[in-house]
Amino acid sequence: MEQSLLYPRTTETRRTVSLDGMWGFQFDPTGKGVEEGWAEKLPAPIQMPVPASFNDIFTDKYSREYTGDFWYSLDFFVPGEWANNEVMIRFASVTHRARVFVNGAEITAHEGGFLPFNAEVTDIVRYNHFNHIAVLANNELSETTLPAGKTAVLANGTRMTQPYFDFYNYSGIHRPVTLMCLPKEHVLGYTAVDTLRTGGAQIDYTVETNGSHEVMVEIMDAEGKRITESTGRVGKLFVKKAHLWQVHNAYLYTIHIEIRDGAHVIDSYSERIGIRTFEVKDSHFLLNGKPVYLKGFGRHEDADIRGKGLDLPTLKRDFECMKWIGANCFRTSHYPYAEEVYQMADEEGFLIIDEVPAVGFMQSTNNFLAANQGTGKPLGWFEKETTPELLKNHKQAITEMITRDRNHPSVIAWSLLNEPQCTSEGTEAYFKEVFDLAHALDPEKRPRTYAIIMMSLPNTSKGWQFSDFLSLNRYYGWYVQGGYQISDAEVNFRKELDGWQKIHGERPMIFTEYGADTNPSEHKLPSVMWSQEYQDEYLDMNHAVFDSYDYIQGELIWNFADFQTTEGIMRANGNKKGIFTRQRQPKDAAFHVKARWDALPLDYKGK
Repeated sequence: MEQSLLYPRTTETRRTVSLDGMWGFQFDPTGKGVEEGWAEKLPAPIQMPVPASFNDIFTDKYSREYTGDFWYSLDFFVPGEWANNEVMIRFASVTHRARVFVNGAEITAHEGGFLPFNAEVTDIVRYNHFNHIAVLANNELSETTLPAGKTAVLANGTRMTQPYFDFYNYSGIHRPVTLMCLPKEHVLGYTAVDTLRTGGAQIDYTVETNGSHEVMVEIMDAEGKRITESTGRVGKLFVKKAHLWQVHNAYLYTIHIEIRDGAHVIDSYSERIGIRTFEVKDSHFLLNGKPVYLKGFGRHEDADIRGKGLDLPTLKRDFECMKWIGANCFRTSHYPYAEEVYQMADEEGFLIIDEVPAVGFMQSTNNFLAANQGTGKPLGWFEKETTPELLKNHKQAITEMITRDRNHPSVIAWSLLNEPQCTSEGTEAYFKEVFDLAHALDPEKRPRTYAIIMMSLPNTSKGWQFSDFLSLNRYYGWYVQGGYQISDAEVNFRKELDGWQKIHGERPMIFTEYGADTNPSEHKLPSVMWSQEYQDEYLDMNHAVFDSYDYIQGELIWNFADFQTTEGIMRANGNKKGIFTRQRQPKDAAFHVKARWDALPLDYKGK
């Protein structure tokens, strides 16, 4: 499997054909599809849209909740003129793992449901003919998967996913599938790191190829005019009077890469990039050397019917809502999003905290009631027999995420875990490995963080010292001392923040989650929990606390919109903490938040 994660683009040397559309689909509950020849032909397929989750397409509960193996299949045509090139099929994501078969032969496999992979099929396909692709996918969870959970078996023999995380385990081919034709020698990837200099900006670049011919790199401005160029796989480019990429003012250049044999272009690849710097310094976030206060949301890829499937109208609506409310930042909670999300953020000037799918690293909020080998000692998450396999998968996901997203100007930081159990002895050794890897992989050396769960307090939390800035998920006034007790919640909230202030040094802090479930039709005077009035009061209390501490440099509300979760007594058909409904309509709190965020300057607390 070739690990080039470049976004598929048609250029003078490359061809791409979308394989999106209606595929054949069939459940394989006994797991016998491979031995029974399903890779060559599904015995009883139905039609299924790609990209989309399969779950909410169905009207029966068994199909919606299905856990186990399932298959997709499609016949596709490969043009004869592609015969002397390299042919690949690129999957932008298959949840949570996949085996790919072409014309009956297994080509590749991939673990992880939120990042792309390629299947190289050059010598397998028949040219100028139709070919057959089959994908065997599986959506089961375990304590070594990202995200984590377990797979239970009901009394009737039906398997059931039991996530350790609070969002629905949507499954399927969630993002585009692309048939690609590349020259035999081609660009595998590149990096571009910006430094602001007197009179302009310097771009230090590297280009990775699978051959030995000369590489040429050039930069074009927004009008397509070439402004600088260089040769070599490693080099420097200087852009005079550079237009910097700014929040909501996103000037984008184009980087154009060619592999050449004299005057002959062997391969070419182009991508839009922004010139900007981002760093943590003196308890502040600095974009292009100037303070920026983060305002925005935790989000989910989640919508009616399509589940986690990429849907461009929904994506565009999300950005329009975020612009309207005055947001400038979001976290890709709790997994890397579709590449089109980052491209739109690049275009619109939004800041992204990019998160690996390391969520569910805690079985319960009671912090593991199971005893360790009968000794009665709590068993920490990072001291299990499964930890080595989990760490391997975690590192692979980090590697793929950073390789895919390292050139987006919108990506300002890496979030390496969400709400892990982080009070036991194995935490620090585990954290050090993943934080060191992220630093080594990223040529820009973006700041790293993770979202700290509420039970991890200044005097008990381990691992926070590896973060370049602190990210707290806190629900004082909701899960803790909600309703009429909110005044006590504020007292205890401030007490905790005073404790962090004593130990965190120069690190800034942001809140990556805070919020209150709200029924969009519920009004109550005086307020009660779940009413729209209480959501406003809850947010007012939290914002008053944030405004009291200079080292707090950002607020990301949980959540942008209501989203689906596993059914249960804690959730009324999903999580209702959205400032917008699942249909992307504003609750009362949206107007309340808009008034605050419109009034906060970009450099709030920056002086």
